[in-house]
Amino acid sequence: MKDHAQIPLSQFTERPVAEMQARAIKFAGRMQARRSVRDFSDRAVPRDIIENVIRAATSAPSGANQQPWHFVAVGNADFKREIRVAAELEEHEFYVNRRAGDEWLDALSHLGTDQHKPFLEIAPWLIVVFGQRYGVNAAGERIKHYYTPESVGIAMGMLITAVHHAGLTSLTHTPAPMKFLNAILKRPENEAPYLILVVGYPAENATVPDISRKPFDEVATFVE
Repeated sequence: MKDHAQIPLSQFTERPVAEMQARAIKFAGRMQARRSVRDFSDRAVPRDIIENVIRAATSAPSGANQQPWHFVAVGNADFKREIRVAAELEEHEFYVNRRAGDEWLDALSHLGTDQHKPFLEIAPWLIVVFGQRYGVNAAGERIKHYYTPESVGIAMGMLITAVHHAGLTSLTHTPAPMKFLNAILKRPENEAPYLILVVGYPAENATVPDISRKPFDEVATFVE
């Protein structure tokens, strides 16, 4: 095994236990208040905020530190319109022509979703997340990537968290298939679209489904 250089861990700050407990409670409370929003305002969001939530996402761990992701932040109205048109064509197949099947549509019915996706144009930003199936070096040669879905999944979770922490709302949107995003955004063949994250302020009259999260003891187990 090759011997690689190591550097000191210089940016870790140890905190008193009581402070850590308080910080953990506060942050968990903030994240429990997070809701997916479908009613967005067209109110502008400064680009530097979007840059920094993406920067936070790129700090995610990844297999072999290959960082197999690319984020495309779309604020241009023409591109958002093009994405909406293409997405709604796929959603029409999903909902109206019942590509999804009755079981899947029944599972979604309590959320009130349909083929219409106006938020893709209304929200100020769409962050499209791509995962790289493989890398390409300077010589044009393929580089095998490891754990791409897992790595991109972690980065997407951190992206959503960063958006909420910044004071904005978001919606995960995954029309299927999503290959049209490569064509519209001119992304290379080695990248696969994973997610459109719709980002902005909620509309003044925004509503969310009357749903709840599972009790903690159903989703977490401690072995001590």
